[in-house]
Amino acid sequence: MPWRLIQFILIFAILLLFVVFNLTNRCDISFGFTVIKDAPVFLTVFASFILGMFCTLPFVFGAGSRKKNKEKKSDKNQDKPSLSNKAEESSGGASDDNDYSDKKQYGID
Repeated sequence: MPWRLIQFILIFAILLLFVVFNLTNRCDISFGFTVIKDAPVFLTVFASFILGMFCTLPFVFGAGSRKKNKEKKSDKNQDKPSLSNKAEESSGGASDDNDYSDKKQYGID
């Protein structure tokens, strides 16, 4: 727990140093139809970082839903009895003559 606090303080200190060293640095940002003049560099860096995070959100949530769909499909496949289980149930396990486990199953009952 204290390591997280120390990590947060270090990251915040580096962020603060970046802002302090770039207060006087200015740049122009052109959007094609308008120009923002004398924007502080640290604001442009933070804005681009935040926009980048928002652009990755659909991929993060999409991967999670794809993973859940795969898990649901695998659960459904496990719930269905396989053909070898049907053969064992029909034979009742009484004799070895009716053992279908070594034969190929073609999905024909």
